[in-house]
Parts: sequence; structure tokens; C-alpha cells
Amino acid sequence: MTTLAADERRAQRVDHLVALVQRHGAVAVLTMVLVVGAAAFPHFRSYDNAGTILVAAAPPALIALGMTFVIITGGIDLSVGSLYVLGGVTSAYASQWGFAPAFLAPLAVCGLIGLLNGLLIARTQMAPFIVTLAALLGARGLMRAVSNEGSTTYLVSSDAFRQFGTGAFLGIGYPVWLVAAVFGGGMVLLARTRFGHAVYAVGGSEDTARLMGVAVGRTKVWVYVLSGLLAGLAGAINAAKLGSGVTVLGIGLELDAIAAVVIGGTLLTGGAGTIAGTIAGVLLLGVIQNLINQVGSVPSSYQQVISGSFLAVVVVVQTYLARLRRIT
Repeated sequence: MTTLAADERRAQRVDHLVALVQRHGAVAVLTMVLVVGAAAFPHFRSYDNAGTILVAAAPPALIALGMTFVIITGGIDLSVGSLYVLGGVTSAYASQWGFAPAFLAPLAVCGLIGLLNGLLIARTQMAPFIVTLAALLGARGLMRAVSNEGSTTYLVSSDAFRQFGTGAFLGIGYPVWLVAAVFGGGMVLLARTRFGHAVYAVGGSEDTARLMGVAVGRTKVWVYVLSGLLAGLAGAINAAKLGSGVTVLGIGLELDAIAAVVIGGTLLTGGAGTIAGTIAGVLLLGVIQNLINQVGSVPSSYQQVISGSFLAVVVVVQTYLARLRRIT
């Protein structure tokens, strides 16, 4: 009896340790990379370089935030890269009417496409992969139609909107402060509200969630709406920073967002994940890219190999940890 109790306590400790590594491993790796980078490259630890990393990470972070909610429900959103570039073009075009339209227009357009994704997935039980792949193609086509097959680049007309994209407070760009505020709201939404609890419940088991009284279909709809809104907002921020709605961006961005979310500890099978982990994942990818640039002699093709290899290692480790938790 005593031996059995000791074995059970040992299994509980192992399970707790594995869960801790799974949730916070990205933070530990990020800390280690920051220490190594600061020691190896003097410019890396400068305040200006930190600001550069944060500004570059702002739009991808918003997209990864929306993807976190989607993946926790067990879904996937492949349309965010196209919504990002569509949002940027829409924002630049709408800026001729002022600061507010430049923000609201991409939110309306991309949020509507997100709503359509959610309704198709929730009401028809179609696979999220298929629905959002169709939305990826549709949003990219809509962007090309608005921009005359990509030949027209709309310039940002609003001085206030352009100032938002290029200005800074305490040496940190305005978009970074906006993204920080949005992430704070996302943390509260996921951890402290009924909607957040519903997101986790749907990802854990839809049947169990229904028995608990969770509106499974409505929860799915809202996570895709949220993903579309954040992709549109990311596009608007990028348009403000660049001063135009560039039409050749966003290709493969959905994969970067998924990578950041997975690196942050969110399981692709759904039911587990945190916003803090996603922040660590986004920053980790940004810091690694910045360190590669510090080296200065690594071709872009090898940069992708390095990023892909890093993601593969993380997925393997996560799979092993999940299997270890089931065993214990």
C-alpha cells in the first residue's frame, strides 16, 4: 500500500513537471537565446535593436493571437495570410477618408470573412482546413481585384495614420503598444471569461462541452471571427508602418503563425494553450531571425531551413511530452 502511494505521488510529480515544461518551455528557451545573443553580439543587446524586434513582431503577433484561440478549439485557420494582405490594401485605400476608416475598414472586411469561415465550419461540419483554404484563395483573389491584379499600390493618405505606424513612445513604436494592449485583453478573454472556458472545453471534447451546456457552434464561429479581425488589424498596422498597401506580402504567414503558437505550447489537437506561450513563441522566432541577421552571412534559404528545423524539434518534443503525460 505504501509503495503504491509512493508510486502514485511520483507519477503525479512527473506529470506536473512535464506539464510545466510543455507550458513554459518556450519562455525558458527564449531566455536562454536572449542570454546567448546578448553575450555574442554587442548590438543585439541594444535598446534600439530590441525596439526593432518588437516592431517587426507586432503584426505576426496579432495573427498568432487569433490563431491561438482557433487551435485551442481544435481548428486551423489558413486564411490569415491572405486576410493580412487584404487588410493592408483595404486600410491604405480607406485612409483617404481619415484615421478611423483606415482601421475600421479592414476590420469589417476581414471580420466578415472570418464570420463566413466560422459559419461554414460550425453549421456544415466542414473541415476547417478546407474552409479556410478556400478563404485563403478567395481573400487573395479579392485583394487582386481591388488592386487591379496587384498592379495598383494604394498609398496611405492620412497623415495621422502614417504617424501612428512610424511614431514611437519611450523609443517603442506605437503599434507595439497597441499589440500589447490587445494581448492583455486576449489574456483576460481566454483565462477569465465564460467564452475562454468554452474555447478550452470545445478543444478538449465537443461532446463533453455540449453536455456541459457550452454553445459549441457559436464558440467556433466567434474564434474565426476573432482570427479574421486580428489578421485585418495586423494588415492595417503594417500599412501604416509602410505607408502603403503592399500586395506581395502575407504568403506563408499562416504557417509562421501556426509555428509560433505551437512553439508556445499550444497543442494542435486542441484543448491546451496559453496566450503567454504564444507571446514567447512569437518573440522566440523574431529573436532567432534577428540573431541570424546579426551574423549577416546566412543566405535566406538557410534561414528558412534553420527556422523549419527548430519548429520540427519543438513538435517532436511536444509529442513526446504529451505521450509521457498519457503514460503517467
